[in-house]
Amino acid sequence: MHLKLSETIVIVTVLITFSYLFPHCLSENYSESYQLLDSPNGSIYYRLNVVVSQSLFEYYHEKSHTLGSNHDFAKFVTPYTLKPIADSLWKLYTNDEDFANGVLMIVHQIPYDATLPVKYPVETIVENKGDCDLFSYIACSIMKAGGLDVVLLYYESEAHMNVGVHLSHEPHDVRGQVYYVTCNDIRYYVAECTGDNWKNGWRIGECPNDLKDASPEVITLQNCEQGASGQVSASYETLESSNISLTISSTNTIQGSTITLSGQLSPHLQNKTVTVYIKTNNLAWIVLGTVTTDSSGRFAYPWNAEVAGICYIRASWSGDNDYAGADSPIQSVMVL
Repeated sequence: MHLKLSETIVIVTVLITFSYLFPHCLSENYSESYQLLDSPNGSIYYRLNVVVSQSLFEYYHEKSHTLGSNHDFAKFVTPYTLKPIADSLWKLYTNDEDFANGVLMIVHQIPYDATLPVKYPVETIVENKGDCDLFSYIACSIMKAGGLDVVLLYYESEAHMNVGVHLSHEPHDVRGQVYYVTCNDIRYYVAECTGDNWKNGWRIGECPNDLKDASPEVITLQNCEQGASGQVSASYETLESSNISLTISSTNTIQGSTITLSGQLSPHLQNKTVTVYIKTNNLAWIVLGTVTTDSSGRFAYPWNAEVAGICYIRASWSGDNDYAGADSPIQSVMVL
């Protein structure tokens, strides 16, 4: 393929810009650990290690954070992304009340800091700070991922938010009166997500004094995130590191052409989901698609280059109970 001088200048300029924006094309993981008790009154301690890949953080960091109405609060609930945390909690707890209280133990360990604008759960986990609404999004995400029926409770006059949780029984571990709201004839027990006393903090069914006579707006989760991006890694063991490569069949192509994106996961694990992210012309990262590894840990994804410009591409896998997730180096493709 022969390029005109003007096209060559454009390519060189874009590649210089790419090297400036992504000087090493390397990614790093973000790690946080949370302590848990076997029950609200328990004495057995566990430590849950959670790892967030850089690609997952950047994906959510660059998503739209616009709120059009109160019902848009639900779009910051991301059950699929935090499902590995829910799966880990179900290894400890045998009933929905203990599970929900375990979730509260987690959010009660995140330092309180009045935060604007609103953030997605992955952002809050990485930045390790937040306030009532950010903690509520994390709690709702984990609880919904764990199979519980949950809602957001918004107290507009009090400028506060917490969570309502439907349980299979009235809470047994409440210290005092049980508080709940009713929506569509379903009882949702109050779950207060603020407070820094994770061992003796608020439990399901308990309510802060200044909210006991309040009437919150119940926000259901029909508008919560439905699509599948990546996931965090979660384990009670120290997660081993992993690596993922990415090779592109051509770094220069014509609009409408198909390019093969391939790579390999190390260790060579089979049937692992690889998420391919793309950033086009410096817009936000989006999910291009997903692909599954073969018996050698290899994957291949055919990509039709529909939009002209410079495209940045990276592959990521979310890890499992043994390995932390990993991102590939960022590759670039010029689409003419």
